[in-house]
Amino acid sequence: MTIDLERARRETPGCEQVIHFNNAGAALMPRPVLDAVIGHLQLEAHMGGYEAAERARPAIEHVYDAVAELIGCHRDEVALVENATRAWDMAFYAIPFAEGDRILTGMAEYASNYIAFLQVARRTGVRIEVIPNDEHGQISVTALRQAIDERVKLIAITHVPTNGGLVNPAAAVGRVAREAGILYLLDACQSIGQMPIDVNAIGCDILSATGRKFLRGPRGTGFLYVRREVLHRLEPPFLDLHAAQWTARDRYEIRPDARRFESWEANYAGHIGLGVAIDYALGWGLEAIWARVTDLAATLRRQLEDIPGVTIRDLGTTLCGIVSFTVDGRDAETIRKQLARHRINVSVSQQSSTRLDMEARGLSDLVRASVHYYNSENEIERFCATLRSIV
Repeated sequence: MTIDLERARRETPGCEQVIHFNNAGAALMPRPVLDAVIGHLQLEAHMGGYEAAERARPAIEHVYDAVAELIGCHRDEVALVENATRAWDMAFYAIPFAEGDRILTGMAEYASNYIAFLQVARRTGVRIEVIPNDEHGQISVTALRQAIDERVKLIAITHVPTNGGLVNPAAAVGRVAREAGILYLLDACQSIGQMPIDVNAIGCDILSATGRKFLRGPRGTGFLYVRREVLHRLEPPFLDLHAAQWTARDRYEIRPDARRFESWEANYAGHIGLGVAIDYALGWGLEAIWARVTDLAATLRRQLEDIPGVTIRDLGTTLCGIVSFTVDGRDAETIRKQLARHRINVSVSQQSSTRLDMEARGLSDLVRASVHYYNSENEIERFCATLRSIV
């Protein structure tokens, strides 16, 4: 299936307002998602929140099936949460670390994840060890394999970093983890929705993701995948009456499925919107989306390379829809603001978001332009013309 660009843009109201190259921040929602969220909020306003949730129960339950189809898992391996960071945290802080355990991670690891590593290291005495990149700028699978020993408790990497087009070799990392019997946590926040994801092919035990980025869902939505075989090893850092049942005055039982990582109160309008967003993406086909996204990103990189003073900063052998660059003599935030005056949306990646990678490359900030299948070649031309006039 190929992408029908006219239809995709027609069903995306924001396309009439802006050139949106900030899909790695929050993509423009398509009309079906917008209608689903607003529709449920209106239902809550008209009949009450509890009553609306009861009526919408089939749509709410469908979200678990949609996530399962999206990533190739079972519905009982899925938890719905408010964002990717909370999903990642709920799983990470459930791991029973002890002094001397080792956490292996990559140079491109995201700040929120690394801060959690540091906190657990301070509390428990675990060691954080960063696997170097290979010659292409992606995590070295060879170095990872050489670092494995009986003390490694967790391998945790970011699939696509926040600051560039790199796609880490997640499946190759998964093979190392499976061979060694080590828990594998994958942050798929930036990869989910722009490329096909199959947790069995990747070999991860845990995966965290958001709804607002390339899935084109509402903000404040995310999900967590936890493989059935490891669920019993992970006790959530906190529980409520949804995650566990109070069975006697002095006892409780944690539910057996991944919903142990959820809480009772939820944004049901957002959840329904997330389910519609996943269905919408599946309707286009993730292979078709990935082909379109990579083609647009390659076109953008080629045109940016022709602008004097612009340097592309993407690493890796496989590049995604995120295009990062710097402009000689200009800070990234100034560029972002100048583009915004022309109704062009991009974002900025600061050193503090991916400190290990940015420090190693001597970068303080980057302009991040991220395309999606509903963007057009004409928008790329207009973007580059505007950037050329600015620089």
